[in-house]
Amino acid sequence: MKLCLFDDYRTGAVVDGGIVDLTASLPWPHDPDPETVGSWRRLCRDYAELADRLADAVAQGPVVPLDRVRLRAPALNPSKIIAAASNYAEHVHEMHAVQERTLGKVEEWMMSFDVFLKAPSSLAGPEEPIVLPAAVLAAGHEVHHESELVVVIGKGGRDIPAERAREHILGYSIGLDITVRSPGDRSRRKSYDTFSPLGPWLTTADEAGPDDNFEIELLVNGEERQRVNTADLIVAVPAIVEHASRVMTLSPGDLIFTGAPPGVGPIHPGDVLAASISGLGVLRTSVTAGSDGTR
Repeated sequence: MKLCLFDDYRTGAVVDGGIVDLTASLPWPHDPDPETVGSWRRLCRDYAELADRLADAVAQGPVVPLDRVRLRAPALNPSKIIAAASNYAEHVHEMHAVQERTLGKVEEWMMSFDVFLKAPSSLAGPEEPIVLPAAVLAAGHEVHHESELVVVIGKGGRDIPAERAREHILGYSIGLDITVRSPGDRSRRKSYDTFSPLGPWLTTADEAGPDDNFEIELLVNGEERQRVNTADLIVAVPAIVEHASRVMTLSPGDLIFTGAPPGVGPIHPGDVLAASISGLGVLRTSVTAGSDGTR
C-alpha cells in the first residue's frame, strides 16, 4: 500500500487516479495539529494489525484526484531522522575532490561509514521548496543535493540483528539530504528547515519489494545528476538498521536516510529537482533563496 498524509494531515492511500481518505477508518480520532498528532507514529507501529481494515476502506473508495489535495511529507514528528554517511564507494571517492574545493582539505574521518542525526524540523513535503539560508548564500558556501532511499521504521526496537531488521521496517520513501558544504558538524549543516524533503508517499515493504535493488535517479532542471542502484550500498539496509539500533532505540515512524549516491553537486535558487526511485514514485521540489536572517 502507498500511504500518504495530505491536506490537514489526514491519512490516505494512493491508488490509480488519486487518493482514498483513510482517516475515518483508523481506530482513533483525527488530530489536524502537526505539533501534537501522534496518530502517524501509531499507524507506523500498528500497521500490520490495521492492514486488512485499511484495504477494505481502499476498496470502497471514493477516490479523490491527486491534483485536488496537498500532499505532505509522509512522516509526522519522528523522534529522530538518522542518516548514513559514506555508504556508496563512488561517493566516498568523489568527496575527496568536493572537500578539497569547499574546505581546502580532506576530512579523512568523514570517509568511513557511520550514522548521524538530522533535525526532524528539517522535514519538507512534496512541492514544498528547499529554502537556502540567506546567511549561507551570503557566505558563498555551496549547498548540495543528495538523493536517497529512506527507510521508515514500523515496529521499534533496540539491538536489532540484521537478519530481523526487515521485521522492523514499515516501508520506504524518497528523500533529499540537502547539505551545506562548509566546516562544522554534519548534523548542523544538514538540519536547516526544508533540508529533508520527503515523499511523495510511503510505500509499504510488502508492495515495494526488496530494498537491495532500487534504482535511484535525480534530475536537476531535467538533467541527470545522480543514478545508482541500492545493490551498490557499502552497508545494506538491514545492517544500517542493526548498526543504528545498537546506538539508539528506534521508534515507530523514525526515518533512516540510507546514504548519498555519487553525483552530488550544488543547487541554486530557481532549480527544479525530481528524485525518483523505482516503484516508489517521484519526489519533485524546487529551490528558493531565504529572504531573512533566519534562513
